[in-house]
Amino acid sequence: MTGMVSYLKGWAAEEQVADRYQRAGARLISRRWKAPSGEIDLVFSHGDTLIFVEVKCSKTIERALQSVSARQARRIMASAEVYADLMCKGALTDIRFDVAALDGQGRIEVVENAFAS
Repeated sequence: MTGMVSYLKGWAAEEQVADRYQRAGARLISRRWKAPSGEIDLVFSHGDTLIFVEVKCSKTIERALQSVSARQARRIMASAEVYADLMCKGALTDIRFDVAALDGQGRIEVVENAFAS
């Protein structure tokens, strides 16, 4: 049962984050996209830019942000490279990596350009 609770909690957090990005004019184009190197929680397009978003939940925003390891960031960037290669511009696609952190009260903090691209 714990696995299902975690899955639903993650899905709800992703919904909150997706709503925030969409209200800002971004278009959700992929959710939980999988590549051999890993999974990307949310992918948005905003103008000519692809935004790859990692969603993290914890009791505090700080703990959520700290939970993104360098190894995980590398996997996300590698997966994003595969995704971008599928786009018309390929490697020339403008990309951005964000981390959206949620705390126990449902507050969201987005760190734009969280990883070097």
